[in-house]
Amino acid sequence: MGYYVKVESNVKLYVEDLNPEGKKTILFLHGWPGSHKLFEYQFNQLPKMGYRCIGIDQRGFGKSDKPYEGYDYNRLSDDVRCVVNALGLHNFTLAGHSTGGAIAIRYMSRHKGYGVSKLALFAAAAPSLIKRPNFPYGLEKEEVTKIIEGTYTDRPKMLSDFGDIFFFQYITKPFSDWFLQLGLQAEGWSTAAIANTWINEVLFTDLREINVPTLIIHGIHDKVVPFSLGKVQNQSIKNSKLVPFEFSGHASFYDQQERFNEELVKFIEE
Repeated sequence: MGYYVKVESNVKLYVEDLNPEGKKTILFLHGWPGSHKLFEYQFNQLPKMGYRCIGIDQRGFGKSDKPYEGYDYNRLSDDVRCVVNALGLHNFTLAGHSTGGAIAIRYMSRHKGYGVSKLALFAAAAPSLIKRPNFPYGLEKEEVTKIIEGTYTDRPKMLSDFGDIFFFQYITKPFSDWFLQLGLQAEGWSTAAIANTWINEVLFTDLREINVPTLIIHGIHDKVVPFSLGKVQNQSIKNSKLVPFEFSGHASFYDQQERFNEELVKFIEE
């Protein structure tokens, strides 16, 4: 069941809420440039196992409103808090992929982990997606700059190229087309704004403030968020566990979907 939650006077987010009567709740935050539909292969299975699965389309993406501003991690984490308040969520697992993982981490520090009992990070873009002075991990800044330039000149081509490095396992042409359409649901300005946020923001102190059990799933072949960032997260978050996925790239939730679902369920039930 889907509905809209107002997060600002002029901004509403689309929220998919499956199995509202479920025994335990998982709140999913998708990565760039997709929507909650990236978790289709979790939403197919986990509600059958008794879980309530909630997927938010971030502002600017999917079926949510697409304002011109509000794409910094503070505002994006405040959007999550608005949804948590509107749905009255408590004692839930917060699960974030890529940029969604970065938003989840900022939520944990900025909102003191409000309502969250466990945190699950999948290829989270943290503590910094790009290399910086004294931080040799991540992408070269120029790679992100190229994404921004591509967004403004030929967004379908940029998204198609991004799809080529997103998955490690073979994907069919129809699946590739579906992934491209997810990205095209976003607006150009929101697509570029998030990429600028990768350049402008870091989450070093945020990681140290997390105080709930944390699962880190990271594909060792990830070309978008290098596996080394998962190791840094594991070192920085107390009470965290890193589970390397040997046959996954950036999309462990699809590349190894059965194992992904098993690891997530095992972690929630621990």
